[in-house]
Amino acid sequence: MDPREPVRSTLGTHAAKEVADLLAPVDAELARRYPGDPGTRQPVHTVYVPADVFGAGTVRTWGDEALAALDAHAPDAASLAAAVGLAPALAAEVYPRVRAKLRAEPVEDLRIDFEDGYGVRPDAEEDADALRAAHLVAAACAAPDPARVPARIGIRIKCMEAAVRERGIRTLDLFLTALLDAAPRLPARLVLTLPKVTYAPQVTAMARLLGAFEEARGLAPGGIGFEIQIETAQAVLGPDGAATVARMIDAGQGRVTALHYGTFDYSAALGVSAAHQSPDHPAADHAKAVMQLAAAGTGVRLSDGSTNVLPVGPAEQVHAAWRLHHHLVSRALARAYYQGWDMHPAHLPTRYAAVYAFYRADWERTADRLAAYAARAGGDVLDEPATARALAGHLLRGADCEALGMDEITARSGLGRERLEAFAGRRRA
Repeated sequence: MDPREPVRSTLGTHAAKEVADLLAPVDAELARRYPGDPGTRQPVHTVYVPADVFGAGTVRTWGDEALAALDAHAPDAASLAAAVGLAPALAAEVYPRVRAKLRAEPVEDLRIDFEDGYGVRPDAEEDADALRAAHLVAAACAAPDPARVPARIGIRIKCMEAAVRERGIRTLDLFLTALLDAAPRLPARLVLTLPKVTYAPQVTAMARLLGAFEEARGLAPGGIGFEIQIETAQAVLGPDGAATVARMIDAGQGRVTALHYGTFDYSAALGVSAAHQSPDHPAADHAKAVMQLAAAGTGVRLSDGSTNVLPVGPAEQVHAAWRLHHHLVSRALARAYYQGWDMHPAHLPTRYAAVYAFYRADWERTADRLAAYAARAGGDVLDEPATARALAGHLLRGADCEALGMDEITARSGLGRERLEAFAGRRRA
């Protein structure tokens, strides 16, 4: 075709304009509801500690107890490989990284618990613990040390059910007020968790409370977000058959940051017997699949629940608990649940062992495929933009949790962090 000849078409430019006008509301709705990944680091886990137990040394204590468990029950890579079923070569890569992580940053996300782990206390006692927690968090965030203060930290309040609603609101108010009194602004690493949500209006109520607090204290509107714990049947499926969790994200008015699955409350609500309440129960898989669909593209993160089988007692018992935990974490990662809850310091070795093994097992192949895609060089797999997004996201998550070094990713792929984020579709934080 001669490029100098005019191109003949049937529809005029007005057709595209009419379509653009027609779809403008849809474009705006898509941008509002589905902004994509927020571009920030997602913790690999959450640890929760009862408010009366939490102290300035809690994180370091968890790290030290995790290291002691390793020393006692898996003092080298070979013994860890045998305990959890890792390939020896992969265990040799993972083991020193796990030990380094437990020394430098043993906990990535911590929730000071005023709900189930804390229970119902006299008001004066919970008031005092709320204020004490705020002062400890403020002091830790003023001079952050990864070995002592996690990348994310906050509180879980009591739920919005009538019996405990007023108490939960008071604890939230006291904690935020004392935290803001101690510093010019709320810490960026702050996280709030709302448990046992059953109906979307409870999420709306939480959003309005935070809006009222922002207005009263002269804060920018919309800056305080919160997580929702999905641990009731009504949170997953409404009486009309709707996937209620999707409505909850919208009810949060842009404040919902994550959905956390609550293993035991949800399982019990469905009548699952105690011996079978686990993150890999079919009921759990269904709930998390619905959560995953509801959150896809919204920027709301998803977290798995926990196991209550603790790695304590004689070596044989510890190893059995470690194998279970390692399996559950690995299984969750394969299903794109990149975060979970840990109940005990001795869960940390297998949390990081499973996470690091997941990212290191095939990272070179992943980097090679992305490099070939970036160079349009082809290869033995035909990748497209969606796959490139997944490849880049995998490498970035591996780097965020220190399973992979950005230097080794760049050396292998030729891509720096900025290009990886562009391929992954991450918004720049």
